[in-house]
Amino acid sequence: MDNLPNSAPADKAKDLIDKTKNAITDGPVADLIDKVPASVKEASNKAITSVKEASDKAVTSVKEASDKTVSGFNSLSTTQKVVGGALVALGLTYLVAPKKKGKAKRKAAALDQLLLFVNDRTEGYKRAVAESKEADLRGYYELLVAQSQQFSSTLNSYLNKLGGERETGTTLKGKLYRKLMDAQAAVTGRDEKSILAANVFGERWAIRAYKKALRRKALKGEMRDAVKKQFSQSRKTYKHLKQLTAQQR
Repeated sequence: MDNLPNSAPADKAKDLIDKTKNAITDGPVADLIDKVPASVKEASNKAITSVKEASDKAVTSVKEASDKTVSGFNSLSTTQKVVGGALVALGLTYLVAPKKKGKAKRKAAALDQLLLFVNDRTEGYKRAVAESKEADLRGYYELLVAQSQQFSSTLNSYLNKLGGERETGTTLKGKLYRKLMDAQAAVTGRDEKSILAANVFGERWAIRAYKKALRRKALKGEMRDAVKKQFSQSRKTYKHLKQLTAQQR
């Protein structure tokens, strides 16, 4: 009787990979990763509160000084008042400018965060192109790579207009997930069904990222329309990938 190869180590490795994938996508590790931006936001809010308190004290001091200035202003000639008023207007314009800059920063932050997921999308479909053996599916993935690159180019153009630098990075989740895909390929191989499953996961992440970006009130006008258009296309892709996955069964 021939000795059958012991598949226990491979089965255990596959089980470990599957559990780790679930942890990254929907488990406690995913929650921990998602909380990183929240902790940064909390620290930022504390800093903003401190600045506001200092600002309130400064406003009180300015008010006291302005009360003393009013009596002196009333004694100025009409010409002096006009010139002084113009200077005050310039000063107010300067004070308002940081608020506009703050809005620009919020827009840039929203785009930057979304771009990380869009770049993940690009990397995911590049991997699918390299791994797929079916010509039709490989051709579809190539179209999605080009689409993702166009998405990134559009968002980066808006980011540049806001004074931000071009974002070419990816998320920590995406990096971890791709490493797990490498491990899975080494242990169990990669068939078309598993490739499609990975793409479905990736597109789901992209959809969540678009939803989060669209909840940001800072995104308005043409920029918001562009994000909504990409979101709509991402949802269509997700639906089609699910259909392709069902056909593999």
